[in-house]
Amino acid sequence: MNWRWGERLGFMALFLTLISLAITITINFQPLYHWDIDALNILDYTSVDKKTLMENYRLLLNFLNTPWNHTLALPDFPMSEAGAGHFYDVKKLFLLNYGVLLVTIIPSGWFIWKLKKEQRLWRLFRPMQWGMFVPLIFGLFMFMGFDTFFVKFHELFFTNDDWLFNPATDPIINVLPEQFFMHCFILFFVLIEGFFFVGMWIGRRELKRSSDR
Repeated sequence: MNWRWGERLGFMALFLTLISLAITITINFQPLYHWDIDALNILDYTSVDKKTLMENYRLLLNFLNTPWNHTLALPDFPMSEAGAGHFYDVKKLFLLNYGVLLVTIIPSGWFIWKLKKEQRLWRLFRPMQWGMFVPLIFGLFMFMGFDTFFVKFHELFFTNDDWLFNPATDPIINVLPEQFFMHCFILFFVLIEGFFFVGMWIGRRELKRSSDR
C-alpha cells in the first residue's frame, strides 16, 4: 500500500476516532443531566426527587452501555413495550459507537505516531481545518430549528416511530425533555470542534517549524 492510500485510511480512522470519542464523552457526561434537572425545572414534571431521578438515569445509562445487560428496569418509571423497544434501538447505536472507537483508536494512534516520526504532523492542518467547518454547518441547521433537526435525526437513525413516547404510558419522556438533547448536541459539537482545533493547531505549528528550518 502506497503512502497516499495509507494516509487517506489514517485520516479516515482518525476522524472516526475523534467523532466516536466526542459521542462517548457526551452520552456519558452525567453532570450535564444533573445540571439540566435544575436548569430546565425537570422535577416539576415528576414526583421523584433529584437523587432518585439521577439513580434512574444511571440505571438507564448502565443498560445502554452494557452489552450483557438485556433488561431495562427503572424502578420509578414504568415503560411500554414500544418505549422499551426504542431504548433497545438506542442501545444498539451506543454499542456501534463503542465498536467504531475500539476498531479505529489503535490505527489512529499508529497514524499519528508515524506522522510524528516522519516529521509530517503538518499534514494534519488542512484536514482538521475542513473538519472544523463541517460540524459548523450541522450546528447552523440545528440552531435554525432544533425541533426539525431533532425529528430528522430520529428519522435517519431509527426505522420506527417508537421514539414518539406517550407520557401516559412512558413517563420517562417527561424527565428527558428535548432541551436536554439539544444541550447534548451542543456539547458534542463543542467537543468535536475542540478536537479538530487541536489537530489544526498542531499542524499549523509544525508548518511554521518546517518553514523556519
